[in-house]
Amino acid sequence: MWFSNAHIVDVTSGEIHQNRHFEIVDGIITRIQLDAPAASEHSTDLNGQFVLPGIISCHTHLSVVFPFSQTDENENPALTAYRSGQRARDALLAGITTIRCVHEQNQADLLLRRAIQRGWSKGPRIFGAGRAISRPQGHGSGAACSYAEGFEGFYQAAIGELEAGADHIKIFINGGLAHAGESPDIPEMSDEEIAGAVKAAHEHDAYVVAHSGESGAIAQALRQGVRSFEHIYNLDETTAQSLASHGAFVTPTLCVTRSESWMRKNGFEEHSIQNALKASDQHLVSVKRAISANIPMVNGTDYPPGDMVDGLPAALHEMFLMHGAGLTPLQTLGSISTIAAALLKQSDTLGQVAPNYHGDFITVTENPLKNLDALRNITSVYQGGSLVR
Repeated sequence: MWFSNAHIVDVTSGEIHQNRHFEIVDGIITRIQLDAPAASEHSTDLNGQFVLPGIISCHTHLSVVFPFSQTDENENPALTAYRSGQRARDALLAGITTIRCVHEQNQADLLLRRAIQRGWSKGPRIFGAGRAISRPQGHGSGAACSYAEGFEGFYQAAIGELEAGADHIKIFINGGLAHAGESPDIPEMSDEEIAGAVKAAHEHDAYVVAHSGESGAIAQALRQGVRSFEHIYNLDETTAQSLASHGAFVTPTLCVTRSESWMRKNGFEEHSIQNALKASDQHLVSVKRAISANIPMVNGTDYPPGDMVDGLPAALHEMFLMHGAGLTPLQTLGSISTIAAALLKQSDTLGQVAPNYHGDFITVTENPLKNLDALRNITSVYQGGSLVR
């Protein structure tokens, strides 16, 4: 299948390759050229639209229940799968062709990935954590996590998720904003517990993702080998520089503290809303500090990324918040493409419209490097060269 008359956005250099024609065979881009394909070749005319890689969202929960207190830890896995499957399809329709799940009840991400690969369901490419691992009274309490204590407990719990097919391990190194009386400033894990999860991940060529709210716990986890940090509600300058020097990744999830209307629409309890609003200003300061330190930043929502927040899919809502915090248009596009692919260890196959990459792409009518608002109107979504919408 050929795609003709496309302006391809190079998200590595910031160049626009105008009037290109590209071929996708068995879901992979095989070549890009200036010359039009032969008249006998089947071609889809993109009519001069701008072509970007499909969006990669790196902090996803498909199975989450709102408000959180309504989570049934003994829920029938079939119900979890139905809920997750619908949200996965919503994400794909929104242009999100790859997601990184960082906790799903009943390992729904791992099961849904298998169904998508078999062609039984439609959704993004999934890189999954299975169940996150929490201390019994930690931030993940009540969310149907895997629960553990001590080095051996976290090591064995991580091994269990990895052997079930997880690509990475999620832990909670401090509190959060969800529960009444909770604070992201309170550390929750010992060095030994973090080290247990990291050891298991390294043995399986995987890595550890940490729910992270404050600098002390972040520095602690960084020393133990954690690679990916979520939220960073309260990040100081010293820790920001340390994250940058270690090549760690940050998923800021600014939308967590900037989506009051969405939270109220989805029945969030008032304490959760007030916790988020209270953290909002410091959260933004921390994200700006991370941007100034040149920490690799990726897009993530903490919500189902295809949910509509203030008229936009959550992943795009987050993208505009990150741009507003100081990312340039090219850096913002990198956060949903090349940088995200690097985090997923998929830089050779995802995050670019280039030969040998998956044929996942979206189209817009304006140059997003000149006007990022072009992404408010995604005109088409393709996954593996097949039209999604």
